[in-house]
Amino acid sequence: MVDIAQQAAINPASARHAGAARARVPLTTIDPGHWRALAQRAVEPNGYYLPAWEFAVSATARGRTKASALAAFDGSSTRLIGLMPVISLWRALKIPLPALVSAHPYGTLCSPLIDRDAPIEAAASLLQQARAAGAHALVLNDVALDGGAMSALNQVLSRDGLKPRVLSSYIRASLDATQDAETLLRDALGTKKLKELRRLRHRLEEHGPVTCDVARRPDEIGPALETFLQLEASGWKGKRGTALVQHAGDAAFIRRAVPALAETAQCEIITLRAGTTPVAAGIVLRHQDRAFFFKLGIDERFARYSPGVQLTLDLTRHLCADPAIASADSTAGADHPMINPIWRGRFAIGDVVVPLRRNDPVVALIHGALAACYVARETARSTVRSLRKWRTRNQPQTARPS
Repeated sequence: MVDIAQQAAINPASARHAGAARARVPLTTIDPGHWRALAQRAVEPNGYYLPAWEFAVSATARGRTKASALAAFDGSSTRLIGLMPVISLWRALKIPLPALVSAHPYGTLCSPLIDRDAPIEAAASLLQQARAAGAHALVLNDVALDGGAMSALNQVLSRDGLKPRVLSSYIRASLDATQDAETLLRDALGTKKLKELRRLRHRLEEHGPVTCDVARRPDEIGPALETFLQLEASGWKGKRGTALVQHAGDAAFIRRAVPALAETAQCEIITLRAGTTPVAAGIVLRHQDRAFFFKLGIDERFARYSPGVQLTLDLTRHLCADPAIASADSTAGADHPMINPIWRGRFAIGDVVVPLRRNDPVVALIHGALAACYVARETARSTVRSLRKWRTRNQPQTARPS
């Protein structure tokens, strides 16, 4: 088995793989106009694979730069019908086996863009491009398991006698924005909980009139983004060193991506204030008829008033009132304690190994290596969570507004 792995490992320096290098191209070589046109026709929305967002991620985001792409064109070779940003398995996880992995777009959705007018052709071409690049498997992380992109890929795989393997999966919260917001919130939270949240909102008004505004225009979005970045860095993310503004590359990415998407009405920032003081802010991406709740920042001095929940209630009302939005992806993890009780829609997200050849022993090696890696990663995460809980129990409480 070791011999198989050694023989199959991709060596970028080898002349044997000169053609493979051409099969996947630098992301920066994809024409932005063709990419935007494909995004408009995509069978499944993905705000994190919009060109303005992904170009910014690949340019400077920490650990996510210089991604490649598998690109599918129609028979005339002029119309882009499929796009899958990728990196090597070695770069992703330091596993020396011939697989390509979804390039992580800083959001938790990596469903590729596949043309709804030619889904089978696009999916087949993407898989062929991966083969030509020397890969034995594709590892699709954070894909919607029942989404349009995965459906097209599954049809092609079934036709070719191949079957994908789900490495891990979880159920994620989403919002059905076609419903009446007040009915939805009452059904989700119940009258008693809503009454308690209204009481907290009245208490928050002791610090000034509570307002919620949405920045959409390019001239509004810059100041709103800086407010969000300050809020995010002021809380627990800042303490852990994971706030966007704490890393030059991440700060450069978000300051490039958000204004660029605002130019095409595909990003907005919602901010909750008590008087002139911002207490919570969230970044929302928009693609086709779907919204994506990217990140939330709060002023933890106001934590007793549940500012994150208060903002999410206002965001729910805002999205449900927008006829252009049919649904919203929370982009949150499994069993998220804040968003799950409010947004009661659910859909399956998973990591999938897609074999590219029948009866390929290398795919078993790739699957086994990934499974071992996932177990080790989950063990590490569990240890970190336990340590954080212990620290929280033993830390003195920070001062909050009276």
